Amino acid sequence: MADPSNEHNVKPPRGLRAPGKQLWDSVAASFVLNAGEVEILRQAAATADEIASLQDELQTSTLVVAGYAGQPRPNPLLKIIQDHRLLLRRLVDSLALPDDDQEHGMRPGQRHAQRAAQGRWRPAQNAKIAELRGEAS
Repeated sequence: MADPSNEHNVKPPRGLRAPGKQLWDSVAASFVLNAGEVEILRQAAATADEIASLQDELQTSTLVVAGYAGQPRPNPLLKIIQDHRLLLRRLVDSLALPDDDQEHGMRPGQRHAQRAAQGRWRPAQNAKIAELRGEAS
């Protein structure tokens, strides 16, 4: 029989560097993940490592490089890093990890809908709307 305290402990993939391992450890230690979520976490950790590698490479390079016709242009690594950061954000969002005050996490669309609903029904805002309409409270 497996040790119940270690039952949901998922080992990190081999070859992770510090940023990926830190992400892995922070998520895997706090949440029970299913197989699909483990794969998303694996991709997110690898992406975090790639971002670190790209940033290391950018530090040894310049922010402006010569373009095709010799004109100055931004280093292509800047766009690649930006794309990787967006990918990492989407991967982490797709895990739908709960906040401290939640029992279950929400997908990005659910979070957006919740904020919209809260905005519609905020008492102070409704009082202002009633005042603008000339309605008595």
